[in-house]
Amino acid sequence: MVLLSFDIEEFDMPFEYGGEISFEEQLEISRRGLIEILALLSKHNAKATFFSTVVFAENNKDLIVQLLEEGHELASHTWFHSKFSVEDLKKSREKLAEMFVTNVSGLRMPRMKKVDCKDVEAAGYTYNSSVNPTFLPGKYNNLGVSRTFFREGKLLQVPASVSPILRIPLFWLSFHNFPLVFYKFLSKAVLKEDNYLNIYFHPWEFAGIKDEKLKLPAFTTKNTGREMVQRFDEYLGWLNKNGFRFGTFQEFERKANV
Repeated sequence: MVLLSFDIEEFDMPFEYGGEISFEEQLEISRRGLIEILALLSKHNAKATFFSTVVFAENNKDLIVQLLEEGHELASHTWFHSKFSVEDLKKSREKLAEMFVTNVSGLRMPRMKKVDCKDVEAAGYTYNSSVNPTFLPGKYNNLGVSRTFFREGKLLQVPASVSPILRIPLFWLSFHNFPLVFYKFLSKAVLKEDNYLNIYFHPWEFAGIKDEKLKLPAFTTKNTGREMVQRFDEYLGWLNKNGFRFGTFQEFERKANV
């Protein structure tokens, strides 16, 4: 099973690098990208899970309704992308469920920040996908975390996928900076070893973000916008051609509970 997921949020990454962007632009860029993503998923009959902040969802209700109608899953990315309090765990889950009349059972923390599993479980979630089990200088060192899904109390932890050897991450930055043929090779290796692949992206990757005022480093903007749409289109086609099936985290969780 291929677990495609997208963190749909306010595009606040420029602030990490001293860039400038208004709140309206943050939402508009992510909205444009989400429209591109939904079109690609529909083209390839691929189901995915969308981890949304409440802020983004409140400002893009039509697209959230659309993704649910098209068979995708809605999960929580907490309330805001730039700030967090423990209370946001329960509040965001309940707010998203109430706004869109859907079962919100999963969490991903913004920027894969650490979160206490007891707090996540107490907030009503049944799974969490907030860990990248690799070493990324300046970000995190999770080499001691299991590569594959595991239980922590009653909570199902589903780390992002990394290669069986060397723990090379298959997250969004890898997709942009590795040759696509190498990314496909790593994907097949993970699927063969683990029998599933958990990879995540963001809508702003599918929009034009090569703007000097954003001050984003080249490794974050490489192969974004139209290039990302084309690469992702090819990648989804390759997954389908090789017979890999797409599923939501809730589907995966049901299988893990069997």
